[in-house]
Amino acid sequence: MTPHEQAQTAEPTTNFVTSADGTRIAYHSVGHGPGIVLLHGSMETARSHMAMAEALADAFTVHLPDRRGRGQSGPYGDDYSVRKEVEDLDAVLNETGAHYVFGVSASGVAVLQAARVLPAIHKVAVYEPALLLEDVPQLTGWIDRFDREMAAGKVEAALVTSMLGLRLGPPIMNFMPRGLLTWLTRLLMKSENKNAQPGDATMRTLAPTLHYEGVLLAEMADDADRFADVKAEVLLLGGSKGLPFLKPALSRLEKILPNVERVEFPGLDHGASADVSKQNQAGKPELVAAELRRFFTAAAAS
Repeated sequence: MTPHEQAQTAEPTTNFVTSADGTRIAYHSVGHGPGIVLLHGSMETARSHMAMAEALADAFTVHLPDRRGRGQSGPYGDDYSVRKEVEDLDAVLNETGAHYVFGVSASGVAVLQAARVLPAIHKVAVYEPALLLEDVPQLTGWIDRFDREMAAGKVEAALVTSMLGLRLGPPIMNFMPRGLLTWLTRLLMKSENKNAQPGDATMRTLAPTLHYEGVLLAEMADDADRFADVKAEVLLLGGSKGLPFLKPALSRLEKILPNVERVEFPGLDHGASADVSKQNQAGKPELVAAELRRFFTAAAAS
């Protein structure tokens, strides 16, 4: 059996670390070699990037934290902000000794902020970081309605509100009645719940996390220039079919980051780095993993 095959068959170990505010953060580790921390995006947990972790595990020790409020990690607590995300990542880096970090979407913005203040981070790769530079009032204005619907127990309606607010669906969604979208979402959630195994992260269980993702996006919006002081080398990744409103941020970051490389994957969308699932049928984590391998291997050899 080759080292790659051994890594693919190895079961991840689960460990815990305590963040600065006392919150317990779970992380799963697999593989051997220099450490990489893979941070998942919105409506995901650490388990959403297992395919990418397994593709890298023959050359790296891959650590997959559950961001707070998800999986086996503790709750958000009071005063949530990007600082909490940075502190959680800092705790994992200190515990594991890892120096390479990957983030996607909302966690991509948190990772870039962490790279400004954490010397332990030597190289960073981000896939379509959710840095909002255009139409910020519209892209963050959904949070109040989302909160009201969640408080009223209307989870399906709240999910529709977030999808429309963040323009996550195809353009035709903007012309469909909200009632129809809510009904379709309810059917999808019902099917997911029916097939879910104990402990699975479902849309219903992850829905409350969207409030905090909205808070994070609003906090970090409208200011790409803050990242001009990032000393780590940065790999900017995206797909040609990614979210259009995130492309201005990629272009701006490419101009201002001191040590930066940009790669666009033809035909890939915003969910390309995550495992293939019913909700993410176009996932291509093996392609993203190959680019991470190239980028982080160069770092490991230097």
